Amino acid sequence: MSISQRIEKLPVKRFHYILLISAGLGWMFDSMDTGIISFVLPVLMKTWGLTPEQVGNIGSVGLLGMALGAILSGSVADRIGRKKVFAFTLVVYSLATGLCGLAWSYASLLFFRFLVGFGLGGQLPVAVTLVSEFTPAKHRGKFLVLLESFWAIGWLLASVISYLIIPNYGWHIAFFIGAIPALYVFYLWKYIPESPRFLEEQGRIQEAEAVYRLVAGEAGPDVKAGRTAEEAKREHRQPQKGTAKTKVLKRVTVAELFSRKFLRRTVFLWLLWFGIVYSYYGIFTWLPSILALKGFSLTKSFSYVIIMTLAQIPGYFSAAFLVDRIGRKPTLAAFVLGTAISAYFFGLGNSVMMILVFGSLMSFFNLGAWGILYTYTPELYPTRARGTGAGWAAGFGRIGGILAPMVVGRMLGAEMPTETVFLMFAGVLILVVFNVLILGEETKGRPMDEL
Repeated sequence: MSISQRIEKLPVKRFHYILLISAGLGWMFDSMDTGIISFVLPVLMKTWGLTPEQVGNIGSVGLLGMALGAILSGSVADRIGRKKVFAFTLVVYSLATGLCGLAWSYASLLFFRFLVGFGLGGQLPVAVTLVSEFTPAKHRGKFLVLLESFWAIGWLLASVISYLIIPNYGWHIAFFIGAIPALYVFYLWKYIPESPRFLEEQGRIQEAEAVYRLVAGEAGPDVKAGRTAEEAKREHRQPQKGTAKTKVLKRVTVAELFSRKFLRRTVFLWLLWFGIVYSYYGIFTWLPSILALKGFSLTKSFSYVIIMTLAQIPGYFSAAFLVDRIGRKPTLAAFVLGTAISAYFFGLGNSVMMILVFGSLMSFFNLGAWGILYTYTPELYPTRARGTGAGWAAGFGRIGGILAPMVVGRMLGAEMPTETVFLMFAGVLILVVFNVLILGEETKGRPMDEL
């Protein structure tokens, strides 16, 4: 059997949990940055006298960076490897977040937010590709949804940091705290190995075997991932007697994503990403500001968002429980429909209880859907196309994220009621449900490269 086939048949090992936590921390830092800007925006509206349209532009320019980052990083990851791109993008967005704390004007903040978005957008599809390629088919859905669940922890951290720091020390300090994850790259580089599927596709069989032995627990407890790979590289440079040459498959092109073989999956994923990203960034980037516009103080708005954020955690866990039991397609459709219904009633909310209940349900269903989205995407392309396919799907989806904050800003600037804003989001999400039911295909329990 090939190394990819052997990975599919492995039981869950200690390594898988270490990888999940390691990649999950990077995911958590991504989320923390996204959350911090959401809490900073209502403060900047008052401090800098920004219009709703300008606030929407700040949210959208980060999504523009995310779109470009996702497209480029996915393609590069299919050429130089997942690990290098993961580490590089982590450093980019962390340092750029710190620079946001030094912003002296609206224009400078726009530039720094673009850089943050570039790093964030580049890391997410590469991280999920890396984890998916290590995880056996039977447990892949659960692991990828659990990876996405770290997003809720990051948002919770952002909520707490903003609640404690911004009112007392100012918004600059919140951004400086967001730069700390850059230090995490040293751990990441030492302990997370390159994907053995990628190495096998590149014809670097000895390195792939070394990583497989590490995952399977056959390399011994004292062998570190980095050292194993280096030893394998040295072996790979020396001719191996009796070793046949391995054919390296050609890399996929963007045009091939629209070939007859991949067309349905590409269209499905691009529409799916667009709808979910549009609704998420349109709703959650504006959430603290919308609560402030409803008449709540900033402190109250932040505390309410913390409560809603807590609801994301059971949303992820329930999705993780269902995705490998009833499948990707029905679970995703149910969670997106739940988001649509919750968003509609949240927009109608005129009391604290109604806002908290439907805001929490909205968080529960929306973030559970995100977990399934990140499970689904890498399963629909083979190894040679996985980074490119996932990156372009995420990149196209970020166009929805670019548009949504600007659309909400203009709707609010035109003095449209919040009921109309959330009715619009509910309509978009209903269209996403139809996309899943019509174009989606079930991937539960199927080996990745068999698809």
